[in-house]
Parts: sequence; C-alpha cells; structure tokens
Amino acid sequence: MVNGRDKWLNPSAALTRFNPPEGAVTAIQAAERKQRSRYGFLVSDIGLLIHQDTTSEVIEQIPVYPIPHMPSWLPGLINLRGNLIPVFDLKLFLGLEQHDEQQKQWLLILGTDDQAVSLFCDGLPRIVDTTHPLGRLPPLPTALRPHAVRAYAYEGIIWSEFDHEHFFKSASAQIASTA
Repeated sequence: MVNGRDKWLNPSAALTRFNPPEGAVTAIQAAERKQRSRYGFLVSDIGLLIHQDTTSEVIEQIPVYPIPHMPSWLPGLINLRGNLIPVFDLKLFLGLEQHDEQQKQWLLILGTDDQAVSLFCDGLPRIVDTTHPLGRLPPLPTALRPHAVRAYAYEGIIWSEFDHEHFFKSASAQIASTA
C-alpha cells in the first residue's frame, strides 16, 4: 500500500506552483507599487517630492519665534519637543505668488535632531505615483533648479524630486554670507 505522503510535493515545488487569482495583487507587485510611490507637498503651484529615506512629519502651525535681523523667508524657530528647528517660507525665498492667507498652512518637518528643518506647505503631503518620469525638468525658480533632479507627472501636477538637505545648506550659507 502506498503512503499518502508519497504524493506530496516538496515545499519548494509546492510554492512555485501557486498562481494567484486574476486581479489579485501579489506581495511583489505591492512592493513595486510602494517603491514607485512617494510623498509630495505643494508650495504654491510647485510640487516637491520628499526623499524616501527622509523622516518627516506634519504639524499644524505652532508659534514661530522670530530671530532678529534675519531675511523675511526665515521667519524664525519653532520648539518641537525641546528641539529648536528653523522655519523657512519657500514662497518668499523663491519669489512665488502668495495665495490667500486664510487658507490653513501646515508646517512640514524634514529630518531629525540637529538636521531638522521646517517649512510652510499648502495642504497636507500626499502620495505621488512616480511611474511617469518626464524627460526634462519643468521651469523652476532659479534657487530651486540645482536641488531638483527628476520630475514626474501625476494627477495634473509636475512633481520634482527635492534635495532638501542641499537646498537648506545653501540657504544657510546665504544667511551666513550676509551676516
């Protein structure tokens, strides 16, 4: 008599025989989709993508403490859980049109500890699908061009990859050179 175990497949053969039902999303497909999705935020009409490895958080506007003799695009510092974080107004820095001030502005915190910076953004960050890269960058303000490397089209908005670390280092250097 033949034992029922003789008909069993070895585990590796059994795993390779599985065919998911049509329309099902496999773990590999979900991971690929997640890889192509990034968070982006708007500053005026410019869409900027947050680097995937960047720690970020959004807070409702809290008190900003001014620093004397600073440019208008650096309105001051916030105290976030005991850390002093500079606040940048990219609209002023880039010379962009100011929209209705009644609209709620959010503070987007990028980075952690002494590398953290905050900036005003229009609305909450959103998930952006980066499967449609553009062949070239869109027209951007001069100060932003060196810090945008690729661009994508998604839901009628052009989203540029934003190297925030180098951008804010160059902004800090600009402040230091005028002091």
